[in-house]
Amino acid sequence: MSPLLIILCIFIYFGGLLFIAYFTSKNSTADSYFLGNKASPWYAVAFGMIGDSLSGVTYISVPGKIGTSSFSYLQLVLGYFIGYFIISKVLLPIYYKMNLISIYTYLETRFGRHTQKAGAFFFILSRILGASGRLYLATGVIQFFVFDRITSFHVPFWLSVSIILALMLLYTYKGGIKTLVWTDTFQSLFLILGVVVSIIIIINKMDIGFGKAVSNIVNSHYSTTFFWNWQKPNFFFKEFIGGIFIAVAMTGLDQNMMQKNLSCKSLKDAQKNIFWFSIVMVMVTVCFLALGALLFQYYDSSGIPLPTNPETGKVITDKVFPNLALNHLGVFAGLIFIIGLTAATFSSADSVLTTLTTSTYVDMLEYDRNTQLTEKQKAQRRTYIHIGFAAIMWLVIIVFDIMNQRAIIDTILMIAGYTYGPLLALFALGLFTKISLKDKWVPFVCILAPIITYIIANYMVKPYSSYEIGNELIVINAGITVLGLVLLKRKNKYEPGPTV
Repeated sequence: MSPLLIILCIFIYFGGLLFIAYFTSKNSTADSYFLGNKASPWYAVAFGMIGDSLSGVTYISVPGKIGTSSFSYLQLVLGYFIGYFIISKVLLPIYYKMNLISIYTYLETRFGRHTQKAGAFFFILSRILGASGRLYLATGVIQFFVFDRITSFHVPFWLSVSIILALMLLYTYKGGIKTLVWTDTFQSLFLILGVVVSIIIIINKMDIGFGKAVSNIVNSHYSTTFFWNWQKPNFFFKEFIGGIFIAVAMTGLDQNMMQKNLSCKSLKDAQKNIFWFSIVMVMVTVCFLALGALLFQYYDSSGIPLPTNPETGKVITDKVFPNLALNHLGVFAGLIFIIGLTAATFSSADSVLTTLTTSTYVDMLEYDRNTQLTEKQKAQRRTYIHIGFAAIMWLVIIVFDIMNQRAIIDTILMIAGYTYGPLLALFALGLFTKISLKDKWVPFVCILAPIITYIIANYMVKPYSSYEIGNELIVINAGITVLGLVLLKRKNKYEPGPTV
């Protein structure tokens, strides 16, 4: 498949994003940048959140992991469903009642400014690492299957990343959330079309009907969903409970996901958005898992060798889908894959730039409270922060390229376990207790807890037992953080803030 044809498709797709950004960013203000003028339709937010949640990780890494993990990922997603219910009924009412721009303002109201900055710091750290990991995966595939095959000149990986981040900046820096609600909707559509059309193409290539394809998946060992060995990371209750807490932390306590929800017209609309998003999320995940099973069945029936590491001989799971789509299924399948991957690439990082800017602007630098700055000066500072985070993400992606040795979805979920644990602990104490904390010491506990968790997981549990810590890592981390924070309890009378 011609690399130039692929590049042309990417730029046509990008043209669509610019077209949307042009119309949605007209007469943009601080209110439209942060909260979309509180006028975002709930259905657009819900559909757009699909692309932001799935991104390139689900598009490439989840189907590729089917060969070793079967449908075990669905255990985690079922936990997500419960987590989204908690977000809708517990967190969103508080956020709307307080009329928040940044959700970490709640932590200031409840505990103090140091706690607010600690929460914002862990969000910023987690989203930089997580979004960079997702973008690294998608950009790496484009690099390997497109730029590395251009023989007339060499395009290095750092330049590929630079181009993609520059394109994102062009359509996000001005319109903010008002633009992203609609660009993410556009991208979710193409991401889902990518997987659905890919399934149809593989079924046609295998010359079987839809019913036969479903039967093949259900009757294969790939469809094994529930695992009951409590010592393994894929044990059902580890995955399910971990999924609940990951959903609450990575969606409900995450500025990136909540800022779009807070742009809805009312609490009722935001809750409606979360309800339908959670249902569609499960359905779309099943489609990705089914695609993974079909991929491996097609490799097996066609005698096509799986992509492997020449040094270890192990299957490179993140190349299973792209290798088949771009090298063996024809031009149309390759274009569909690239369009879906491009949607995943942009949706995985564009909104992050805006919400990282929001949290830094509101929580860390407190520019929103500075009455000495004009609106023009505030807009300039938002732009500088926006561009600065793009540069930081570029650097992190280059480091990922040097160091990454495992399926990127495992890496991202591991990062979430360490960085979202303190956030989970802070909000849990704020919402479900009435204790007051020694605010200035909170950041130290929040930094120390993940370090202790890492030591326990890697130097106490792993070497001396057969038990393997999986996605319950976030619960362990949050528990250790809570224990540390309780030691900071003030003896004076509690001054009430918003609680459940």
